[in-house]
Amino acid sequence: MEILLDAHVLQRAEERGTDKAEIEDVLLTGFPIPAKHGRQGKAKVYPFRQTRHGKYYEQKRVEVIYTVEKQALIAITVYVFYGTWEHTHADPI
Repeated sequence: MEILLDAHVLQRAEERGTDKAEIEDVLLTGFPIPAKHGRQGKAKVYPFRQTRHGKYYEQKRVEVIYTVEKQALIAITVYVFYGTWEHTHADPI
């Protein structure tokens, strides 16, 4: 299935600390999360082990909200959270 990411989604994703490759990985291998307004969501927890905005974080969780139209997944928005999760399939934030 084709994955469509517009320039605005990619720009916001990069500002939040992720990129096209991770977004595609989340959509292909992430676990489902709730989404509103008839949309779908997937998330995945990645090792991070870095400092962001002056604070160290062990992991980051990338969440992608998307729709399915015809034969394409269309990313609507991407959220990135930093912290530590006990399980890679942690409950939605």
